[in-house]
Amino acid sequence: MGITAVIFDVGNVLYDWDPRFLYERLIDDEQALDAFLRDVVTPQWHFQHDAGRPFAETSAELAAQFPEYADLIRLWGPRFNDSVGDPIKGMEKLVAELGEAGVPLFAITNFSDEFWPAFRAAQTDMFDRFRDVLVSGEVGLTKPDAAIYRLALDRFGLRPESTLFIDDRAENVSGAEALGTKGHQFHDSDRLRAELNLLGLLTA
Repeated sequence: MGITAVIFDVGNVLYDWDPRFLYERLIDDEQALDAFLRDVVTPQWHFQHDAGRPFAETSAELAAQFPEYADLIRLWGPRFNDSVGDPIKGMEKLVAELGEAGVPLFAITNFSDEFWPAFRAAQTDMFDRFRDVLVSGEVGLTKPDAAIYRLALDRFGLRPESTLFIDDRAENVSGAEALGTKGHQFHDSDRLRAELNLLGLLTA
């Protein structure tokens, strides 16, 4: 049985995402900006949102730890969409072609359930082609936990051996592959297009 369906990651596969996009608008000094992103709003801190922790809790804890940055920390939630950049080059076209070819499209994203609705509302055309999106914060599971892939396959009605999973992070791809899903670590749309052509999901 060949590959018949595709599951995408969202951040840095479909859309560019970087907290720097938000905070470079708020912190003028480049060194201070680098230090804030490195030491305060760390990936480990943000991962709590993806796992379902409320922003009110995490921001209060972080503001207590770094009171001099309290105002900046509190902006993370209400201005989260400002950390989202443009669609990754070539991906809108690729998704459109897959949709027009009748390939079932889905997504699994490590994303806060609080931040997701505003993000989703701001993005229409690309996601209109997706049949379902599993948001980590809504289910309390995150990639690369095997449980989130099992839940997604069951919810989407897919067989792992007939599914391609695409993610920019190697550990997330490996997590999906461990369940028998074919994985593709995303680098750019050109390399993904070549893979999709080899799998027969696109004709050119």
